[in-house]
Amino acid sequence: MNIEAYTFLRDFSTLFIGLLCPIIGSFYFYKYKDSVLKHFLTYLWISVIIDYGAYVAREWFDIRNNGIVYNLFFFFSFLYLSSLYYRILRDPRNKKAVLFFIVIYIVAFIIGGFYENYIVDFQSIPFIAASILFVLQATLYFIEILNSERILYIKKNLFFWISIGILVYYVGNIPFRIAIKYYLEKESWTILFSLLFVLIILSNICYMIGFIWSDKKQQY
Repeated sequence: MNIEAYTFLRDFSTLFIGLLCPIIGSFYFYKYKDSVLKHFLTYLWISVIIDYGAYVAREWFDIRNNGIVYNLFFFFSFLYLSSLYYRILRDPRNKKAVLFFIVIYIVAFIIGGFYENYIVDFQSIPFIAASILFVLQATLYFIEILNSERILYIKKNLFFWISIGILVYYVGNIPFRIAIKYYLEKESWTILFSLLFVLIILSNICYMIGFIWSDKKQQY
């Protein structure tokens, strides 16, 4: 398979799974429309619009400087997903930890602006910081689950599957971002980006499992 065919197949598969996920989420929206996760579907659809828009801009109009779009989207994504952890976590100490993590990320985002051009470059310092903070937030959530009666309903808990998807994507992204930014030459990016797309597919599969398996009565 030549590089053009491989790239097309890779992009098609990730764009397809990225679209399929919110479609399934829309079909099962009745399960979580009255919960704190009701805006998660909007988050997924915005992500799809940005990804398809970036693909069309790149392939049809040869516009590749879309770093600012992804950087801003990721900034608000971190704030939104962190707000979910803040609302779902029950231990006051864990809630304070999430607020502290948000402050750390905002500081990292500001500091990163002195080292990277956010208009054209994909952020690395704030992204790595956010990935680590997401892992910490998910860990706090899992600890709470394990130490409560909610462990009995874990497979039917939509946010559990969302957290699994977040962990899969961001844990894998930490070494990816470090390697891309500081170690690998552009000639070595193809394989590494393939691993990134695998992470995207796996995280979306986790979300879809959550939409399908979760109960309407969520035990957060």
